[in-house]
Amino acid sequence: MIFIMSCNEESNQLKVEVYETSAIGNKLKKVDVFLNSKENDLVNIELFPEKEYQTITGFGGSFTESSAYLLNKLSEENRNIILEAYFGESGAKYSLTRTHISSCDFSLSNYTYAPIEGDLNLEHFSIDEDRDDLIPMIKDAMKISKDGFNIIASPWTAPPWMKDNKAYVGGKLLSEYYDTFALFFDKYLDAYKAEGIDVWGLTPVNEPHGNGNNWESMHFSPEEETDFVQNHLGPKLEANGKGDIKILGYDQNRAGLKEWVDVMYKDEASSKYYSGTAIHWYESTYDYFPEDLQYAHKKSPEKYLIETEGCVDSEIPKWQDDKWYWSKEATDWGWDWAPDEQKHLHPKYAPVNRYARDIIGCLNNWVDGWIDWNMVLDKQGGPNWFENWCVAPVIVDPENDEVYFTPIYYTLAHFSKYIRPGAKVIEVKNPDETLMITAAKNPDGTIAVVVFNEGETPKNLNLTLNGISAFIQISGQAIQTIIIPN
Repeated sequence: MIFIMSCNEESNQLKVEVYETSAIGNKLKKVDVFLNSKENDLVNIELFPEKEYQTITGFGGSFTESSAYLLNKLSEENRNIILEAYFGESGAKYSLTRTHISSCDFSLSNYTYAPIEGDLNLEHFSIDEDRDDLIPMIKDAMKISKDGFNIIASPWTAPPWMKDNKAYVGGKLLSEYYDTFALFFDKYLDAYKAEGIDVWGLTPVNEPHGNGNNWESMHFSPEEETDFVQNHLGPKLEANGKGDIKILGYDQNRAGLKEWVDVMYKDEASSKYYSGTAIHWYESTYDYFPEDLQYAHKKSPEKYLIETEGCVDSEIPKWQDDKWYWSKEATDWGWDWAPDEQKHLHPKYAPVNRYARDIIGCLNNWVDGWIDWNMVLDKQGGPNWFENWCVAPVIVDPENDEVYFTPIYYTLAHFSKYIRPGAKVIEVKNPDETLMITAAKNPDGTIAVVVFNEGETPKNLNLTLNGISAFIQISGQAIQTIIIPN
């Protein structure tokens, strides 16, 4: 690192390492961007590590059948490169992940582990559908990860025969099958454990409001889901020695948070088996709903608040076009489909900006974990049975055995690689409203400061800890992680 300063100034210099991803081409690159302390227009940023907030659970992405299938179509070399990039010490070091229970929209077909109608004891339960692709991807990631990672598993629906409409899409779980569906989770946990995979947490269903009846779904009201957890799922897992499994309620967009946590955490009985709340980001392309996040935390401060799904949806990936990911050209489902009164929440956006803004906004409002959706998709944004095209951080061309790491991958790594499980989010004083900043103190004593500069103009920073400063420049359209060693 190069410091431009006098000898007297050097003794008071805060030692840091700086990593930057930017529109000018840096990709999690270690950079020397240190300034003379007399530089004009300094943004004075101060850290207060004694003021601690939530404990970090982790960051990562999701194991889907689509991603696993694509990995198996690549050469062994490229397959390993991708898994190392996500889970290895040289890569993003993902620590918190998600997967689907039975099929979802990013599966190749509709399937359930319990296809036999009337099989109340689930004697025919089987995870064989996962053995070709999904399970090998998870197990290979486990081999690569030095510190390991936690897995949250979510069903998109119960087996169709347990529902009022007998279909994969839409409908409700019939009350007479609440116990059987609880057993379904118990069987799943046992089956995956037999494969050497321990599941850390569950959600009762993905997106209980539904998805417009487009792909696998099942509706729960807050009262219905809480009844299921309180009187069926929680007691079943507890009775079978699985009381340590984390049950996260809700698992949908943040705008519904208040209604759900009011029911989930109504009293001691309703909240007993809930370990926390899961949320998604699809309500808006720019708003991270800080008031709703704050409300959910205050409702039950000791419980988890984890973002379990976000992605660039309704877009086909732009192959090897870094510029697009920094440009406000992407649209989401709400661009076309949102009601008129909600259209303002869905303007065009730059994918990198959306990720950086959302993760920092979440961390500054009590969220303790953040999980991306698919880890790998193809040039079409699939494959999946519904043709619900989306973007992933890594895009592949299996026919030509090519791999493209998008700027989204590097953006996520700014958090996952440097803010580790057990870190404490700490207080940051940031006077510049055009910058977004968060900071966390890791278990090893290092401090990671993440700065996002959405504007095109570079910014000069005076970063101060305990009265000692570092003078750093961040590029325009850039995200930086600044590491302060212990």
